[in-house]
Amino acid sequence: MTRIELSTRIKGDIDTIFDLSRDIDFHMETASHTQERAIAGTTSGLIGLNETVSWKGKHFGLWLNHTSKIVKMQRPYCFVDLMISGHFTYFVHKHEFQEVGDNVIMKDELLYKVPYGFLGRLLDRLLLKKHLTRFLEHRNKQLKKKIESTSFSAFQAQTTSLEQASA
Repeated sequence: MTRIELSTRIKGDIDTIFDLSRDIDFHMETASHTQERAIAGTTSGLIGLNETVSWKGKHFGLWLNHTSKIVKMQRPYCFVDLMISGHFTYFVHKHEFQEVGDNVIMKDELLYKVPYGFLGRLLDRLLLKKHLTRFLEHRNKQLKKKIESTSFSAFQAQTTSLEQASA
């Protein structure tokens, strides 16, 4: 079993960070370098508990499909997606969010197991773990950049004000 753990500090609101982390459209935007697209299940907007999404993307020059289901959600502190079909023997991604002052610590824990015995484990060590780590780091940097941008913060404040006025 391979484990990837990342921690990203983001200055922002925990609810906003939580929602952007599960936003299908934002994921496609940050994964454009792999041409990743949601092709079935929840294909736009926020994915929720017990919902699935099927992705198609180009990795290592191959078009690959991957379907995940959100199996746990504790808003705004945690959600977990579990692969229900794809090219791994096992794949679970835990997303955790913790407020620390005016920052949020966003933690990713990705656990996966590759098929094909010794050859699969060798490819994992040589290529796959680095590829998945870079993929997650890129996504997290884009999320941090968007949340911390002044235009996004102003948009969120305006949206919150409008929601409160209509309540």
